[in-house]
Amino acid sequence: MSGKLKELIEKPTVLIVEDKKSMADMLVKTFQSEGFSARTAYYVRDGLAILSGGGIDAVITDMRLPDGEGFEILRAAKESFPLMPVIVMTAFGSIEVAVRAVKDGAYDFITKPFDSEHLVLIIKRALEDKSMQRENIVLKKEFSKYLKMPDIVGCSRMWCEVMEKVAKIAPLKTTVLLLGESGTGKEVVARAIHYLSPRAKEPFVAINCAAISKDLVENEMFGHDRGAFTGASEVKLGKFELGDRGTIFLDEIGDMETVLQSKLLRVLQENEFERVGGVKTIRVNVRVIAASNKNVENAVRNGSFREDLYYRLNVFPIILPSLRQRREDIIPLARHFMKLFSQEMNKEEPAIPEDVENVLLQHDWRGNVRELCNAMERAIILCDGKKILTSHFVFSGNSPYAASTDYPGTSLHDVTQSAIRVVERDKIEEALQQTHGNKSRAAELLKVSYKTLLTKIKEYGLSL
Repeated sequence: MSGKLKELIEKPTVLIVEDKKSMADMLVKTFQSEGFSARTAYYVRDGLAILSGGGIDAVITDMRLPDGEGFEILRAAKESFPLMPVIVMTAFGSIEVAVRAVKDGAYDFITKPFDSEHLVLIIKRALEDKSMQRENIVLKKEFSKYLKMPDIVGCSRMWCEVMEKVAKIAPLKTTVLLLGESGTGKEVVARAIHYLSPRAKEPFVAINCAAISKDLVENEMFGHDRGAFTGASEVKLGKFELGDRGTIFLDEIGDMETVLQSKLLRVLQENEFERVGGVKTIRVNVRVIAASNKNVENAVRNGSFREDLYYRLNVFPIILPSLRQRREDIIPLARHFMKLFSQEMNKEEPAIPEDVENVLLQHDWRGNVRELCNAMERAIILCDGKKILTSHFVFSGNSPYAASTDYPGTSLHDVTQSAIRVVERDKIEEALQQTHGNKSRAAELLKVSYKTLLTKIKEYGLSL
């Protein structure tokens, strides 16, 4: 059962802090009719006492109470229970106060008079978000502990769904097939499944079926006996033996030769194989996680991949979304890589201005997370100031910035004009940084009119 469903089935409890008894009673009846438990407090002190006792899943509080303000309830809730959603109720005339409360951590606000059913919907959505946040934090901590990396970054719904599947399948021995474009993080997810499983202390062995010569793949996977071929002077253990009791990750499984597929099928069915040139049967206890950036079903249809092996591997498929499908994760990932590479290069971590964020968000990211990682590493290398600049990124293809950073066309005029745009943009950004965004002073430094500078800022999409 997922965390979201479990919370809703177990009757989440809502604390209602409202000094008007009629309003409080109406809200209690509304939430009880929707399957919630509800507790009420008419004063700040009573609300704080109930909060401190625990067992509250969400809070609805009025901003004006007889002995204080709803801010006290909000602060207490967020200090003790950071993920607890707090909904602020306010009269129309104090919306500014409610907006400030949201900035201070409130989940949302609602103005009086309001539709109680709308409030219920807000609470349900808030509890779902809370559940997802908690599951993400738990997974991040586990991943960080075992993978020795700062974070596995991702807050989009599609990525969270992947993480939920990881959490469910990790404790089992079930074979997993990871599908997705290159660079989407298939090996990272495979390692996460391993390190969240009972096999975590055993080996994780990765084999890239596309990176090894087809003549050597069998030897790499299953090893060889002495005398198996010229030069085989001693026994070599293959990856399956080395990974006994652990996890074998077969990357780019769609590129495996059909002859080798039958031997792999036997391992999956019988947990046994023979080394190259050997007669002794080797038994192993391994969990197999396979991955492919190709459509394996098409390979089955055209006869290049065994149908029975495909069904053995495809017991629990997980499709990893492309970065284009989870654009909400682009900026968090960019900041993560920026921090990582800044530390590695002993540089001060620069800021990412809004115009750079726009460039990152609009780029197509055909190479997915791997491409973003490479782009951020290059940007940190080039960055000598306190801000990342758009000129630190060179994209090809249909990036919105490609036209101004690559050199399109073949004529000298095209190349010159493109280079001028890059230099001109950089000089404007530098001038605006030097003057802390003062456009008049920046125009003086650049020896152009104020109007010309504004035109150029708009042309280049700068927002400093």
